[in-house]
Amino acid sequence: MIDILFMGTPEFSIASLEAIADSGNNLIGVVTQPDRPRGRGKRLSPSPVKRWALKEDIFVFQPQNINTKDSVRLLSSLEPDLIVTAAYGQILSKAVLEIPPLGCINVHASLLPKYRGAAPIQQAIIDGEKETGITIMYMEEGMDTGGIILQRAISIGPDENAGSLHDRLAILGKEVLRESLDLFKHGRADATKQDDCLATYCKKIDKSLGEIDWQMSNHNIHNLVRGLSPWPGCFTFYEGERLKILETRIVERQASKIKAPGEIVQSDTSAGLIVACGHGLIRLKNIQGEGKRAMKDTTYLMGNPLTEGTILGR
Repeated sequence: MIDILFMGTPEFSIASLEAIADSGNNLIGVVTQPDRPRGRGKRLSPSPVKRWALKEDIFVFQPQNINTKDSVRLLSSLEPDLIVTAAYGQILSKAVLEIPPLGCINVHASLLPKYRGAAPIQQAIIDGEKETGITIMYMEEGMDTGGIILQRAISIGPDENAGSLHDRLAILGKEVLRESLDLFKHGRADATKQDDCLATYCKKIDKSLGEIDWQMSNHNIHNLVRGLSPWPGCFTFYEGERLKILETRIVERQASKIKAPGEIVQSDTSAGLIVACGHGLIRLKNIQGEGKRAMKDTTYLMGNPLTEGTILGR
């Protein structure tokens, strides 16, 4: 049995926490981000990891900065054999990485070395990838550059969004982490060096990425909508009002005439809302107008007719 300290924050981390709890090892504590203002009232709210830990009567540490001398001193006093992280949200310094004798390992939601960085789930979909996966890797000072302990691939559905893929990867992460922990029973687990020549990087997702550029192809727009759903979401404008685009479908047929990118080609309660792109057509299958609830395009158009020939956007 080894003493494990866990670091994580969002819902994605919970499955990995459960893997540790079920592994027969000793979960000595969790480190998570400080409580943040959430909801309309902006009340301080604990992270999903903190809520889980309190329910299970596990020690919780919430430093503003994990790398201060006081934080490092506290972590050292816990004497963990191994530190496991999953979407913690802070970069660990060399001083933290050197605390556990078995090392620090991370549950990363991509097939490293592809998609190192902050938003691998969303970026894989935005880029139109057909598969992604989970990598259990050693942590070092570089960004997701450490040796790979275990890796497992999973397919991405053609219409799957980031929310659905997130949930499936969390479950896969639980399975692969459990297998990885078994490799530490007799000491530090072996790892394979990453090929840095194959590395790609992804930045944090910004809300501004959600505004549709209708010059893009229908496939690229479809992937962007999938990748930014459910958060932060995609949007465009119809006669100055914001229109959220929650779900799309590729339209295989071509427009009968050449249309401008963003032009509404068809708008009726049977076929739905179909728009021209820089290349091809796309259906805005699930949308939400300002001050309205989300609904299917065919339902939306019953009470909110959008004029064919209108150009969407600013």
